[in-house]
Amino acid sequence: MAHPSQLGFQDAASPVMEELLHFHDHALMIVFLISTLVLYIIVAMVSTSLTNKYILDSQEIEIIWTVLPAVVLILIALPSLRILYLMDEINDPHLTIKAMGHQWYWSYEYTDYEELGFDAYMIPTQDLAPGQFRLLETDHRMVVPYQSPVRVLVSAEDVLHSWAVPALGVKMDAVPGRLNQTAFVASRPGVFYGQCSEICGANHSFMPIVVEAVPLEHFEDWSSLMLEDA
Repeated sequence: MAHPSQLGFQDAASPVMEELLHFHDHALMIVFLISTLVLYIIVAMVSTSLTNKYILDSQEIEIIWTVLPAVVLILIALPSLRILYLMDEINDPHLTIKAMGHQWYWSYEYTDYEELGFDAYMIPTQDLAPGQFRLLETDHRMVVPYQSPVRVLVSAEDVLHSWAVPALGVKMDAVPGRLNQTAFVASRPGVFYGQCSEICGANHSFMPIVVEAVPLEHFEDWSSLMLEDA
């Protein structure tokens, strides 16, 4: 999760997020090199008198400034398209969860089970236990097995919402009357926090998302307990 005064991204907890971080570094390196080159040219033009003011055209220069940007765009586009298709690919998910956005809470339904579903409300600040995080904790967590493909079907009951968990590299709009889907694989056990990422009204800031990734046997115990309480 994020820490106070943190400048970088959260630690990746899924293969997709790892790819996104690598692509960010790749694109940022290209931007840095281009910025350095442009700054050097500007400084050279301002600080030297060795400039030719009478060149009307130059085929060589025109070829360079046409081909070079095309090569740079290809170097950015190819890895970007790879990640785009990787994010859309959902192969044989082990678990499907329907996340429904409401004003202002999330409800979850485990569609592989007949009666496994619950609402997740933010825990008020005065009710937090020691060690819990303000505005990020919910009374029920979305529990999933780690190292297992999980598909999340996202929709909304009333207005636009967005289901987002940065550490897992997922963000999907929740649109009333439309069922969107995303997927992730939690690569390690842990608790991962997110929030609604679409302005949805007065309490938009108070509908957090908590995903807890646990070993498969712990998930089976949790689901059995939830079914008994249903």
